[in-house]
Amino acid sequence: MKPNFNNRIINVNDSGLGCLLTIVIVSLLLGAVGLQWVVNSVLILIAFLIISPVIAFWGFRWWLKRNLVEDSCPVCNYTFTGFNNTDCRCPNCGESLRVESGKFTRETPPGTIDVKAVDVDVSGNNNE
Repeated sequence: MKPNFNNRIINVNDSGLGCLLTIVIVSLLLGAVGLQWVVNSVLILIAFLIISPVIAFWGFRWWLKRNLVEDSCPVCNYTFTGFNNTDCRCPNCGESLRVESGKFTRETPPGTIDVKAVDVDVSGNNNE
């Protein structure tokens, strides 16, 4: 009868139930001695380690939603994303851009005159 009993103890330890049982017994003994605060602090630490990555994930999504801007380049109309209140370059044309209030604006050095080109019909046909 003893070999059968020893096999049952080994199976309990292999299943992970022995570890859980040990933790329960130690926590009950600590509570009986008056050290329940040790068990509570360990449980609070475990809860913090489980909850903090979830809160960090949702916080990062919220921050990304507020600061990621998708707009088109004012020079070549290529659509890409950038972070709000930063400087970046257009990946298509290489123009230096500033992201302000959810839009891309050209960043021109001081003293640069920015002009718009106008197409002029040179064929000489005046349709009046």
